[in-house]
Amino acid sequence: MKGGFLLWARLVQPYELIKAKRDGGRLEPADIRAFIEAYTAGTVADYQMAAMCMAIFFRGMDSRELGAWARAMLESGEVLDLSDTPGVKVDKHSTGGVGDKVSLSLAPLAAACGVPVPMISGRGLGHTGGTLDKLESIPGFNVNLPTSEYRRLVREVNCCLIGQTAQVAPADKKLYALRDVTATVDCIPLIASSIMSKKLAEGIDALVLDVKVGSGAFMKRDEDARTLAKTMIGLGAEMGKKVVALLTDMDQPLGRKVGNALEVIEAVDMLRGNAPEDYTEVTYALTAEMLVLGKKAATVEEAREKLRKVVEDGSAVRKLKEIVQVQGGDPRSIDDYSLLPQAKATVDVVAPRDGFVTGIDTEGVGLAAVALGAGRQRTDSKIDPAVGFTLLKKSGESVKQGEPLVRVHYNDAAPLENVKARLLAAYRFGDVAPVARPLIRERVE
Repeated sequence: MKGGFLLWARLVQPYELIKAKRDGGRLEPADIRAFIEAYTAGTVADYQMAAMCMAIFFRGMDSRELGAWARAMLESGEVLDLSDTPGVKVDKHSTGGVGDKVSLSLAPLAAACGVPVPMISGRGLGHTGGTLDKLESIPGFNVNLPTSEYRRLVREVNCCLIGQTAQVAPADKKLYALRDVTATVDCIPLIASSIMSKKLAEGIDALVLDVKVGSGAFMKRDEDARTLAKTMIGLGAEMGKKVVALLTDMDQPLGRKVGNALEVIEAVDMLRGNAPEDYTEVTYALTAEMLVLGKKAATVEEAREKLRKVVEDGSAVRKLKEIVQVQGGDPRSIDDYSLLPQAKATVDVVAPRDGFVTGIDTEGVGLAAVALGAGRQRTDSKIDPAVGFTLLKKSGESVKQGEPLVRVHYNDAAPLENVKARLLAAYRFGDVAPVARPLIRERVE
């Protein structure tokens, strides 16, 4: 039976299934389940799963295959039961962007408004940052809690932010890292099944999706983002969950900060009502949807008013401090940013001409952050939580030749010239300011 796995009375070779999908064939649900189970157990090797992912990348999956793949991923481990926590449990997931620190502010905002937020997040993927990496830049913050503690904190604190455990969607945990290094990240069936298997294993009742679209997203076109949103909503409906999606702009980084500790600072500033307008608006829009799904507000307008109130009265920041403390972090760092990781030095990238910033290749900015050490080039790469960028100029803003565009926060000078060149190449300039695109491009339900 070497190299294969038993499916009922017959022996199935991974090669057969990979070849079938490569050639455009349709995989049977039972074969898909057996393949995922064997991969989780280690019988199917990483290189075989990588080949299957590449075949899926080019050949896609029909709805029957995708439903079977997502369910097999979901049921590869424990599906958590949060029935002892009263209320509608709601989470949010972003498909990934640059400067996307929304979860860091959204979770305490929703929790402060009474919505239980069970959140199992991921690490950086490709050119995008990861919520877990950002949380771990808070001294002592523990994202590796056992599921028993996760359940307790959701029940008692209204929120818990952890990474995937060995028990929750273990197939996705393995596959997530593999896709990152095999150029199979931006594949709608694999994205949809990864997100939904992980999120539905959390014990949630409803989910808000932030589907990023633009130069810094995996989905560059509105139609692809819409397809992904509808695919995930369909998977949610098939499994009895209410799912709403917002298509949000990622044609430039969200907010002004890119990099783990820097983004924590901006997230805390947002909870104090002092953050860039684009980041604040996207956070409010997504969190308002959570409050409506969680039955804490009848309308989005009512939800927004509740969010403004918990920011103004300090409840949102207090909730974040509580979350940090119960998960082993130092709550003093929420008030004193000097307790967060600090880069040793900064250097500015300056504008080469007068005019306006007419566009930013946001993926280029994300790759520059990876090159600086803020993200991973390999699955075992170590992240430097202190490094990153402050975007001093964004699309639509005027610049003078020699004026700073981006401030680079760095520790290691070795990649600096490469990083500066990448950043400068990411900026486009013109004589006329571009027409601003809406931050919330579409709502899909």
